Amino acid sequence: MAIIITDECINCGACESECPNNAIYEPSENWKLSEGTYLTGVVVLPNGKKLKAEEDQEPVEDDYFYIVSDKCTECKGFFNEPQCAAVCPVDCCVPDENHIESEEELLTKKRFLYNED
Repeated sequence: MAIIITDECINCGACESECPNNAIYEPSENWKLSEGTYLTGVVVLPNGKKLKAEEDQEPVEDDYFYIVSDKCTECKGFFNEPQCAAVCPVDCCVPDENHIESEEELLTKKRFLYNED
């Protein structure tokens, strides 16, 4: 499953630079699928969602840092554990029960984000 940042976040930003997928954004900041990935143009994500990679998307959260679940792979294929959770001083980076994915699904998403198929 993807990781989510809870409302206990103190907005320290420690997690943002640790994410290999550039899936973590500041509060109220728009995000793009293309940021930190190899995706361009119109893409269909492994979950079936269709997006323009370079187009701004609405922020997921306005009050604290947030993770874009479509880009989160729990660091599978990069590290042994989610780096955001490893560096978070208040332990607010936790599994997202609303985005349950198997290890194989997370690795498939990673390959998709980096055109490794």
